[in-house]
Amino acid sequence: MPRNWLPARRSLLGQFVRWLLLPLMVLWAVNVVLDYRGGREAANIAYDRTLLASARIIADQLAIRDGKVTVTVPYVALDNFEYDNRGRLYYRVSGLNGEFLSGYDDLPDMPAGTPRSDLYPALVHFHDAKYRQLPIRVATLFQPVNEGGLQGMLQIQVAETMEARDAIAGKVLRQTLWGQGLLVFSAVGFVALALFNMLRPLRRLSREVAAREPADLSPLPLDEVHREIRPLVAAINQHTGRLEQLLARQQRFAADASHQLRTPLAVLTTQAEHALREGDPALMRECLEDMRRTLGHTTRLTNQLLLLARLDAAADPAGAARRNDPVELDTLAEKVCVAKLKEARQKALDLGLELEPAGLDATLPGNAVLLEELLVNLLDNAIRYTPAGGTVTVRLRQQSRPGSRRTRLQLEVEDSGPGIPADQRHAVFERFHQLPEAAPGGSGLGLAIVRDICRAHRATIELADSPRLGGLLVRVDFPWQKPAREG
Repeated sequence: MPRNWLPARRSLLGQFVRWLLLPLMVLWAVNVVLDYRGGREAANIAYDRTLLASARIIADQLAIRDGKVTVTVPYVALDNFEYDNRGRLYYRVSGLNGEFLSGYDDLPDMPAGTPRSDLYPALVHFHDAKYRQLPIRVATLFQPVNEGGLQGMLQIQVAETMEARDAIAGKVLRQTLWGQGLLVFSAVGFVALALFNMLRPLRRLSREVAAREPADLSPLPLDEVHREIRPLVAAINQHTGRLEQLLARQQRFAADASHQLRTPLAVLTTQAEHALREGDPALMRECLEDMRRTLGHTTRLTNQLLLLARLDAAADPAGAARRNDPVELDTLAEKVCVAKLKEARQKALDLGLELEPAGLDATLPGNAVLLEELLVNLLDNAIRYTPAGGTVTVRLRQQSRPGSRRTRLQLEVEDSGPGIPADQRHAVFERFHQLPEAAPGGSGLGLAIVRDICRAHRATIELADSPRLGGLLVRVDFPWQKPAREG
C-alpha cells in the first residue's frame, strides 16, 4: 500500500512551540481572568468605603424636630466622588416606617437577604442593581434612632454608577493582558530560538549524511550530537552496520557462486559439445550420464550455496532458522539413513542407526528442514570418505554431565574411513576448504553448513577419532530437556 496518503510529519520546532504555547495561552487566560476579578474586587472595596463614608455624612445630618425626622444633605456629602466625573451619585433617606424623606424616591430598594458587610463596624449592606438603565452599586446603611420619643432604624442609601469602577478594572485588565502576553510570547520566542540552536548539530549531521557517497556506511559520529540524541544515532549506526554486513554477505555469495559454478558449467558445456560430436549411441549415452552427474553435483552445490546465504541473512544466527518447533530427531535420522541406504549399498557399507537407550524419545525444539540438512551433510561426507566394505553408524543418545542436572542430546556420526588429521579439524569448517586427499565430488561446504546449523540451534560440534571404527567421529551436542511421559 502506498504511504503517500499518510500525513507529513510536522516540524519538531513547530510542534514544540505549539505544545508550549497552548498551555501558556491557557495559563495566560486564567491569570487574566483572576487578575481582572481581583482588580474588580479591589475597586469595589475602595469605592464601597467611599459610599459608606457618604452615607455616614448623611446620617450625621439627621435631626429630630417636633417628633419628626428631618435631614439636610450638605453638598460635601456628595462631593466625595467629584474627583472622578465619570460616575454619578444618587441617594435616598427613608424614615422609621420606610417613608421617603429625601433624595431620589425611585432608587431601588435593597433586595431581601442581602448580607451585611463584615468589613466595617456599621450596619451596612452592599449590592448591585440597575437605575435609569445604568448599572449601579448601592450602599444601604441602617442608622438607629432613639431620641425625641422616636425609636427605630432609618435607612440611608447611597448609590453610584459603575464607570469609575469599570475604568479601574479595565486598566488592570489591559495591564495584565499586555504584561502577561509579552511574557508569554517572549518566553515562547526565546524557547524557539534556543531549540533552533540546539537542533543545529542534527542539521549539520543531516548535511554530512546527505553528502556521503552511496557506498559509505561508516558510523555516524556520536560526539557531535546531544546526549539525548545519541541512542537514536547509535541505533542508526547499528542498523547501518547490519546493512553493511548484509551487503558484504551478498557480495561474498555472488563471488562464491560465480567462482564455484563457473567450473561445473564449463564442464557441462564441454560434455554437451562432446556428446553432439559423437555418432555412437553408446558414447553419447556415456556423455549424457556424465552430464547428469555433473548436473547433480551442480544442483547440490547451488542448494548448499543458497542455504548458506539464507543462514547468513539472519541477523541472529538462530533468526529464521530456530522456530522452536518440536522435531523428532530419531525419526528424522531414520528418514535420512533410509534415503542414503542406496548410496551405502553401492559401496557395500554397513549403515546403521543406534538409539541409547533403546526407544529414546529424541524430540527437541528446532527447524526440521535444517536439521535434516545437517544429517544429510554428515552422512554424505561419511559415505563418500569411507572405503568400500566399511561401516557408518548414526547414534543418538542421552548424555548427562557429571555434577549437573541438565542433560544433553548427542548426535554422533562415526565411520571407518581415514579420518581427519587433528591439525586440519578446525580448517574443515571453513567454506570451500578441502583436504588434499579429499574424494572427488565434494564442494567443501558440507561441514561449513553443519557448523552454521549447529549455531542456529545453540548446539556444539566436535570432530574426534572414532574409538570403535578407527575413522572419524562427529559429535553434535544439543541442549535438551527430556520429554515428560504422559499418563
